[in-house]
Amino acid sequence: MTEHRPIRSFVLRQGRVSKAQRNALGRLMPEYGITPGEEPLDFDRCFGRSAPRILEIGFGMGETTAAIAQANPKNDYLAIEVHTPGVGSLLKRIEELELMNIRVIQGDVVEVLKHALPPESLQGVHIFFPDPWPKARHHKRRLIQPGFIALLARALRPGGYIHVATDWQDYAEQILTVLKGEPRLANTVIDYAPRPDYRPLTKFEQRGLRLGHDVWDLVFQKN
Repeated sequence: MTEHRPIRSFVLRQGRVSKAQRNALGRLMPEYGITPGEEPLDFDRCFGRSAPRILEIGFGMGETTAAIAQANPKNDYLAIEVHTPGVGSLLKRIEELELMNIRVIQGDVVEVLKHALPPESLQGVHIFFPDPWPKARHHKRRLIQPGFIALLARALRPGGYIHVATDWQDYAEQILTVLKGEPRLANTVIDYAPRPDYRPLTKFEQRGLRLGHDVWDLVFQKN
């Protein structure tokens, strides 16, 4: 009997955690962190208000997430990352910028989607520059797969959106195919979208653009 590979949002890599990041984790995770339990999250309780909720998946070191949250104070952002240095870095930025509209989960977003997010609770999902796993034999590790997108579609409100950005053309093509294949989603444009104003250019992206690299944004909306 063939075993199906479970959906997983990451492959864990070891990374050095700086003293400042470790300090931020110890001091700030109790205030800004969420540990999902057996019951679905109560967002109004987590954030202390009712507001549109955006899920930020795989936020790296947190620069983009912090910038978006600072520029859009009327939205709340649930930021999920598995790697400890990035979590510590975002917590530092939250404190430095005095951001009250970000909450952080360290863990696997797939488990959060399956067990912690109520259906139709999100206004949007951001997945910016997910690991492209460029070697063909590693494509099965890519985050954007039909089962994962089905979980996201379940968590979105009608009219909510999924926004993915990548600088790998073959991954962009795969993402487009997967998103088109989810019956609850519709493309907001034909194929690839212009970069929305709310997504800031990262330093990595700016460098790539100077070198002539392309970036593909895909924005789909729930019917």
